[in-house]
Amino acid sequence: MAVLVTGGAGYIGSHMAWALLDAGEEVVVLDRLSTGFRWAVPPAARFYLGDVGNMDLLAQVFAENRIDAVMHFAGSIVVPQSVAHPLEYYDNNTSKTRLLAEATIAAGIKHFVFSSTAAVYGDQPDDTPVLESAPLQPKNPYGQSKLMAEIMLRDAASAHDFRFVALRYFNVAGADPQGRTGLSTVGATHLIKIAVEAALAQRSGVDIFGTDYPTPDGTGIRDYIHVSDLVEAHLRALSYLRRGGEALIANCGYGRGYSVLEVLQTVMRVSGESFDVRYGPRRPGDAASVVANATLARRLLDWTPRHDDLELIVQTALAWERHLMERKIGDLRELRQRLATAAF
Repeated sequence: MAVLVTGGAGYIGSHMAWALLDAGEEVVVLDRLSTGFRWAVPPAARFYLGDVGNMDLLAQVFAENRIDAVMHFAGSIVVPQSVAHPLEYYDNNTSKTRLLAEATIAAGIKHFVFSSTAAVYGDQPDDTPVLESAPLQPKNPYGQSKLMAEIMLRDAASAHDFRFVALRYFNVAGADPQGRTGLSTVGATHLIKIAVEAALAQRSGVDIFGTDYPTPDGTGIRDYIHVSDLVEAHLRALSYLRRGGEALIANCGYGRGYSVLEVLQTVMRVSGESFDVRYGPRRPGDAASVVANATLARRLLDWTPRHDDLELIVQTALAWERHLMERKIGDLRELRQRLATAAF
């Protein structure tokens, strides 16, 4: 049997595809390559180019492969963009999840792992890591669109022979320790990615949006998780469903957060480079602090993080960014050689 990974050419999805193959699974990837890369898909995975909302294509994928589980990563994730273009987010994150769930159920596939977000919680009332039972009050269309998708999956599981796990998390960072894939999107909005690019002189500096939050240093606090730990949680969720586990929504994280300033200081320390830091006003939709309590995932999914260290996360992000720089240099050399030998 195979596992379908939607968004499997993207940052988290490509890590998921590699992890599944490492675990001996057969992998099918569906991605429209809007932010992902064809080269990020493992060679052993079967690849389909297209949109997760294309019902004809989904029917083809399910007909041509013996798929027993879907892992859904395709979606839009930029909070300010969701505020400016909310309908695009409700379409891509909510409507297309509904279409995917419909096609999955129609194909008789019972297992569905959904990559959700801790943005469904909005601001935390205090410093205690938030539990799954906390009030759901997303502050932006991004979080709202993911919450709506969760609700649809819950209702579908109640009505059909269909079970799902939705994993909520916040800031994913780092890269595959084996150097096979990493965050490669041009103009990515992930803080550690931006800071690493600045440390390697790929950006002019880093902007901090908001210094007046009710936090120790005035900057926003987030729960960062290494991408390898996150995909391991998804693997555990798949195993849980295959063992007959009931529908589940669970947090993923380390139970503590770091402020924007703490992250930037860590990147400077690990890289040995300094860079400009610019201060600006808060962005619409940003929460002051969100840290997830992952006790439920640790207990029910038997998930044990192995990369719970901000410096380690930064080290792997730096290594991947250097790899991308070398790749660009190699591509330029190849282009120059072709131009030098081309006949005009």
